[in-house]
Amino acid sequence: MNIFKGNNSEEKEQLQDILKNSIEIEEDLMRTYLITAERIHDDDELKQRLENFAEGNAKRTKQLIDELNDEK
Repeated sequence: MNIFKGNNSEEKEQLQDILKNSIEIEEDLMRTYLITAERIHDDDELKQRLENFAEGNAKRTKQLIDELNDEK
């Protein structure tokens, strides 16, 4: 049974809570990757990979925000 298939307001609220929590996690990871990348001065390849990770988190965050807005 999928709890997110119904129109029940409690089910929608649970889904919104999950999406909000996921947004927070993605934003925290993005910040961590960017801060770490800024501190790296002797490994350009690692710095670039961390920046790419942060960019991926930014894209996922945008997608999650879009999903959250669609649910409202």
